Amino acid sequence: MTPPSPAASRRPLLASLAFLAFVSLGLPDGLLGVSWPSMRGDLGVPLDALGLLAAVQTAGYLTSSFLSGRVLRVQPIGTVLALSTLAAAVALLGFALTPAWPLLLAFGFLAGLGGGAVDAGLNAYGARHFSARTLNWLHAFFGLGTTLGPLIVTAVLGSGNVWRWSYVIVGGAQLALALTFFLTRRRWVTATAPDGESAAPVPAARTRETLRRPVVWLGMLTFFLYTGVEAVTAQWSYSLLTLGRGVPETAAGLFVSLYWGSLMVGRILFGAVANRVPLVGTLRLCLIASVAGALLFWLEPTRALSVAGLMMIGFFLAPIFASLISLTPGRVGQAHADSAIGFQVAAAGLGGAALTALVGVLSRWGGLELIGASVTVLAALLLALYEVFMRVGGGETAPERVGG
Repeated sequence: MTPPSPAASRRPLLASLAFLAFVSLGLPDGLLGVSWPSMRGDLGVPLDALGLLAAVQTAGYLTSSFLSGRVLRVQPIGTVLALSTLAAAVALLGFALTPAWPLLLAFGFLAGLGGGAVDAGLNAYGARHFSARTLNWLHAFFGLGTTLGPLIVTAVLGSGNVWRWSYVIVGGAQLALALTFFLTRRRWVTATAPDGESAAPVPAARTRETLRRPVVWLGMLTFFLYTGVEAVTAQWSYSLLTLGRGVPETAAGLFVSLYWGSLMVGRILFGAVANRVPLVGTLRLCLIASVAGALLFWLEPTRALSVAGLMMIGFFLAPIFASLISLTPGRVGQAHADSAIGFQVAAAGLGGAALTALVGVLSRWGGLELIGASVTVLAALLLALYEVFMRVGGGETAPERVGG
């Protein structure tokens, strides 16, 4: 019996570490919303100061994800993951210990820097070495993190402790993950070819060379729109249902939870079949179905069909982000892939924030029903951009990937 190669023995470990890293990415998002009322009371800031904290964290996230390609040219991925996770751990422990609002903002920026670097770095690595199945499951684990975060805060507060202990718990877990990344940093270096031998890495192009390629900008715009559709639906559907359509608050909350649940379930289920279906054509069908779901949600032929449309949006959007990451090296070229994926992750973060704000302005001007119309228009634009993105660039063979 032939023993497994060293490359093959690394695959389950690296995939497992990547899953844990994406859980850790989702945990802080889940912590903040539930802990904020207690946090802002301790620090003596108004309720709407959450917007400033979110903006500062987003600025850090955009900075590190946009520069990730440049960083990965000078530092190996294992070192980047270890340092970025350490930064996130320090930021979370800083949240737990800080007595002052300005210091909390500084830790918020550091948390964004760490999260953006982990997100962009692991997506870039996964595009080269993980299968589409593993990438979809990777993003499903982010949803697990956002689900666990509120439960941790709720358990801490319910046991009579202050909110700061929830950040101690998660920050301590991040420290352990950072140490694990440091100890395994050399295992991430060597790519694997189909025969298990080491594959020669493709020299990375300079950042400005990558930005000169029109296909890179198309990819950024596609991710900008994708996250816009996902975030606008998540953030504004509750307001439309309760304030615009008279749905009881408890029912509307359940419907929004079903949306998030359908997004996570879709990623898990698609991950199970991703390696056995034609990826480009399947994503096209998913995008068409998401437009149909948006139309049902907007036009509301019946309440049940509108809710079904909301769940269709989540379920059929589920595989888009991870699968587009998987396709990016073949679209932009291996030399440009790391930088391009970093740009895409940054554009996704910007799209979620900017389009959510824009739809809020539109709904205040033209009424809440513009929320459903906006989701439909954005979903249709996303489908059109996807078709262009798939037709521009390409011509490279996708690399062999591990973990799936």
